[in-house]
Amino acid sequence: MADIEVSGLVKRYGDLVAVDGVSFAVENGEVFGMLGPNGAGKTTTLEIIEGLRTADQGSVRVLGTDVRAHPAAVKERIGVQLQATALPEFTTVREAVELFAALYRHSRPVAEVIDEFNLGEKARSFTDKLSGGQMQRLSIALALVNDPDVVFLDEPTTGLDPQARLNIWEVIEGIRRRRKTVVLTTHYMEEAERLCDRVAVIDRGRIVALDTPWRLVSEHAAGTTIEFELVPGLDADTLRRMPGVERVAMDGRASVTTKAPEAVLHALLDPHAPWVASGEDRDGEGAIRNLMVRHGTLEDVFLRLTGRSLRE
Repeated sequence: MADIEVSGLVKRYGDLVAVDGVSFAVENGEVFGMLGPNGAGKTTTLEIIEGLRTADQGSVRVLGTDVRAHPAAVKERIGVQLQATALPEFTTVREAVELFAALYRHSRPVAEVIDEFNLGEKARSFTDKLSGGQMQRLSIALALVNDPDVVFLDEPTTGLDPQARLNIWEVIEGIRRRRKTVVLTTHYMEEAERLCDRVAVIDRGRIVALDTPWRLVSEHAAGTTIEFELVPGLDADTLRRMPGVERVAMDGRASVTTKAPEAVLHALLDPHAPWVASGEDRDGEGAIRNLMVRHGTLEDVFLRLTGRSLRE
């Protein structure tokens, strides 16, 4: 039996269908990602699974228990980190952990939780004095204070700087090593690629693809993209005639999609090509510049499936 079973989930707000027939299962010990832009339905789906909202249609079972019928029993065994954590004023880190621990029949030692999330030096600090990264670590610590079997993390790194985001990734990888089941929502494709065993790509309340990050990229965004600044003498038609070129886009920069990057690069950088030779005659003015080569990503997958960016 899967740790989470979601079937035919629907949630409406007036004429808006926020969740539209969502179904999936999450296996024990898996890090399952829900990837999509703001407003795609990720958070609403998560809150229904957690028992915080009621679905209009469909069913959810967590650890074998029907969430609608037995919400309290489910909440004892899950941990939830919301997008924003509101704590009483003048509450220290230690007091916050003690408060959340007191809400459960079974909880972990407070000192152990504080040490696990590297908050020992901030234990006596008021929570409103924490940095963004420290507050997110505390938020996840509070979600794990009851030693849950399933952990829900709703966009845990939004708004953080790169170093703080990396620290949170390490925290989540630590949760994985403890064999907890994790459901993670994010709109950062690199986060999903690094952390998730499987990813559900969500757009306008529907799951449009679900698989491992590697398989999603292989199926929907296979190949390599070569980008560079536009140069005189090199137009879209010329690029399309090059061996190995599958798709060309011109929008301020040239973007070439190919499964034979070596052949395309050889043609682009051929010293006898007119755009290279003419550029050398003018001190490199027309030569290829700012060239970048990258493999397909989940961002490309989402763009291919929905026609829009993850961050729109």
